[in-house]
Amino acid sequence: MLKTASHSQPNSQPNSQPNSQSDSRPDPHGGLSPSLLMTSLAAPLREWLPRQRWFAGKGRPLTDLSVVSMTELHPGCLHLLLRTGHAGSPEHCYQLVLGVREELPPRLQHAVIGRPSAGPLAGLSVYDALLDPRSAGLLLERLRVPGAAGPLRFERDAHTEIPAGLAPRLLDGEQSNTSLVYGDSFILKLFRRIQYGINPDLEVPWALAGAGCARVPAPVAWFWTTEPRRTTLGVLQPFLRGATDGWTLALRSLAAGEDFGDESYELGRATAEVHLALAEVFAPGPPDRRGDGRLAAAMTGRLESAARQVPALAPYVSRLRAAYDDAAVSGPDRPAQRIHGDLHLGQVLRAGNRWFVIDFEGEPARPLAERRRVQAPVRDVAGMLRSFDYAAHARRPWQPDWAGRCREAYCAGYAAEAAWDPRAEAALLRAHETDRAVYEALYEARHRPDWLPVPMAALARLAAEA
Repeated sequence: MLKTASHSQPNSQPNSQPNSQSDSRPDPHGGLSPSLLMTSLAAPLREWLPRQRWFAGKGRPLTDLSVVSMTELHPGCLHLLLRTGHAGSPEHCYQLVLGVREELPPRLQHAVIGRPSAGPLAGLSVYDALLDPRSAGLLLERLRVPGAAGPLRFERDAHTEIPAGLAPRLLDGEQSNTSLVYGDSFILKLFRRIQYGINPDLEVPWALAGAGCARVPAPVAWFWTTEPRRTTLGVLQPFLRGATDGWTLALRSLAAGEDFGDESYELGRATAEVHLALAEVFAPGPPDRRGDGRLAAAMTGRLESAARQVPALAPYVSRLRAAYDDAAVSGPDRPAQRIHGDLHLGQVLRAGNRWFVIDFEGEPARPLAERRRVQAPVRDVAGMLRSFDYAAHARRPWQPDWAGRCREAYCAGYAAEAAWDPRAEAALLRAHETDRAVYEALYEARHRPDWLPVPMAALARLAAEA
């Protein structure tokens, strides 16, 4: 029913051009075209997609589903880029890897999407193939032996060996993406919500690795699509065995009644080290006073939009707007630069006595061009300060003193490595922390109402400070 994908010679650079234009798109003579496929998939996907943690359109009915591209990865396994439409909202594009079988074995019942009643897949079981060890293993094989499959291009770093036959397992806890661990040696992140262009989670770690920054695991393989234009779909990196994320470590510290100051200080140093490396490998932007005004206007716009959706924000709007105005007036002359963009305790790992920084994708809800833009490094600092506050609220009773000590230690560690103190840029730091808390309030109101008091307590504090 489908043509067999051919292979090209490997490339070793994430920005290299494909060597092959081979095409394995569905053979129209086989009767499976994208529009015909959707006669089978539309109904089950309308029910399944809104239940996924990475789906951004929760609470809004799907008004449209259409295939952007379709490729057979191996018999019975389809790779799809799917465009979704929602009433009153912009379109989104998602990456799916779907398996099709007559009957699913018991071990794959948790992966079921549905059994179409119409179209070419009528009566067959459709499931999430990323939960199928066989399909997940064959996906790694594609990365081991680079080449092309229709519009898909698989590439790898020629200097890294990837053994065959590594057993896959799904990593729990992902929200905006899906990650597979292979033999506790590598981790593959597949971007679920796709924005066209090169993803910072490939671009930034690749550049930092080239500069010798050891705080960030280097990409070893990746894949992308040429349709509708070059777009990153997934990145394979070394898996740090025995590492624990910062959120888990912070909660352990709180549960044990232990101080987290030394770890926070070293994390501040690690953050500054990564920022210094980023400023070295990506051209920084010049200081721009007008840019401070544009930033304040953008923050104010996000605040006012959030207040229309979260009524609890309304009493604080005027004072929080003043915090943004203060930042525009007193912004520093420090050049803007590439940053992490979504830094928090869940985006750092500690292995032994060393911190590592991961997940440079930025906030997936923001446009890709914005995530790749130079920004003030204090924005990352503000994100981590908010994360300490979240951890302190996660254990009852709330422990604000613990959070305060972590915040101070983190900033001190950052200052020791960077030779400038983010606390000296108080107005800008407060503005970015406020902007982050507004984002959190909107997220919690939509997805986790029980957590809404956490950002609201921070916004009450920040409003009082302003």
